[in-house]
Amino acid sequence: MTSKPDYLTSARRTLRLEIEALQALDAHLDGEFEHACELILACKGRVVVTGMGKSGHIGRKIAATLASTGSPAFFVHPGEASHGDMGMITEQDVVIALSNSGEVAEVLTLVPLIKRLGAGLIGMTGKPASTLAQASDAHLYCGVEQEACPLNLAPTSSTTAALVVGDALAIALLEARGFTADDFAFSHPGGSLGRKLLLKVRDIMHSGDELPRVLPGTLLRDALLEMTRKGLGMTTIMDDGQRLIGVYTDGDLRRTLDQGLDLQTTLIDRVMHPGAHTIDADQLAAQALFEMEERKITSLVVQHDGDTVGVIHMHDILRAGVA
Repeated sequence: MTSKPDYLTSARRTLRLEIEALQALDAHLDGEFEHACELILACKGRVVVTGMGKSGHIGRKIAATLASTGSPAFFVHPGEASHGDMGMITEQDVVIALSNSGEVAEVLTLVPLIKRLGAGLIGMTGKPASTLAQASDAHLYCGVEQEACPLNLAPTSSTTAALVVGDALAIALLEARGFTADDFAFSHPGGSLGRKLLLKVRDIMHSGDELPRVLPGTLLRDALLEMTRKGLGMTTIMDDGQRLIGVYTDGDLRRTLDQGLDLQTTLIDRVMHPGAHTIDADQLAAQALFEMEERKITSLVVQHDGDTVGVIHMHDILRAGVA
């Protein structure tokens, strides 16, 4: 009877071998890595990534990571490059070519063409003495002692190593360029990440007639009617010059009732909370959510250039998909 495969032992062995392969890469980071960074930073065109097979899949991801972190890049399949797509590469570009052996025919076919163009060439291989490595202007070592595959055949540890070296290159370039969160947001306008990085308080705040406000001296009864009309669970108290004096919330109402105060005769001035937690209209909505969670409140008064311009509620942020 065949025994049940030990899936967990196999998985743990794979993780251990790939972790060991990555740890060994640190000793191979040297001036070649720095030179590769300088080539890309000086590039006036695009970074063109190419690779065959599994290296090609890793190359696509590296190109995508570079493009999203401030280094314009795209992937070209080496086979397609030999049949017309070589025209996508110009003398102003830098080519990153991936090949673990450094001897893949489809990639090597492109090397003399890249050289003739005058484009920069960065080789990513596991063999520093290989044809590709020797022909490159900068060589990034991605070699491993052993693949995680028990046959030592299927690209596993080696592709992980190439991917991580590509990430290291992208992040080093990001930091060198002074790439900011706003820059990152420009490359990621869609989805929850884009909303977190792009959506500002002013985009979703309640302003104009939607802003709950009463004057000092207003009866508490009338302030409660304003809160009900605007539906935000609070109202601001502002003078004729729109200067913020305080706020009154649902929580304050509960405390008012506990004190047995008459809603018909009590003035808002007596029970309001002086001042308020505020945020600038140009702050990110994600920052507003963070401040609400930190202070355990559900709304913030929005100000800009010293003026009160709106109110933002936690429900607004959640509806916008920022959380």
